[in-house]
Amino acid sequence: MTEPVIRVVDLGKSYETAAGLFPALKGVNLEIRPGEFIAIMGPSGSGKSTFMNLLGCLDTPSMGDYFLAGENVAHMDKDALAILRNRTLGFVFQGFNLLPRMTLQDNVALPLVYAGLDKKERRPKAREMLAKVGLGQYAESLPSRISGGQQQRVAIARALVNEPRLILADEPTGNLDSHTSEEIMRLFDELNGEGITIVLVTHEPDIAAHAGRQVKFLDGQIVSDQATPTREAVPAC
Repeated sequence: MTEPVIRVVDLGKSYETAAGLFPALKGVNLEIRPGEFIAIMGPSGSGKSTFMNLLGCLDTPSMGDYFLAGENVAHMDKDALAILRNRTLGFVFQGFNLLPRMTLQDNVALPLVYAGLDKKERRPKAREMLAKVGLGQYAESLPSRISGGQQQRVAIARALVNEPRLILADEPTGNLDSHTSEEIMRLFDELNGEGITIVLVTHEPDIAAHAGRQVKFLDGQIVSDQATPTREAVPAC
């Protein structure tokens, strides 16, 4: 059987508050295999955002183990985490997080800067990723000159530029209208069809329906982990 790209064992995270120690995540166990498309769901305060921060190596657990691509990252230092994060993960956020004074090409190339590639190598790769998401003609444009849906496509191109094994998407359609959201989700479907593992946080059942599996959190624990019911194919408009 294929080795999981993500495996967490008794993973927990607690925070110091004025009222004392607050357990945001309580002994979570989960495996995600290469090529899966997972939707993480749950109400505000359920622990899903904390869980995603741990998966993204943006925070460290208070207890338990986290194996990313076979490496136990739970107790790595910040430098080692940054290297692994840049090499293995791609991030897509609700707010796009594009730098307004940089061209789309240069925004997409940013992870390659951190990886140490020179400009001659960065620019062709960034253009290739922009073309992949249908925006190759806008390489020299600024973010302000394109729509919100196109900005999210640029953010996805940036997430792909280092050829990560895994994409973590946190409410990637949260700032988009329903039509544009569906376009973005079709792009995620295509990427998953190419074998990229995707873990996506969403509050919306219609967005979660694109995933093959839905994991629901409540009070810092997983309360449901099941396959998504098969939907009838909807013709593209």
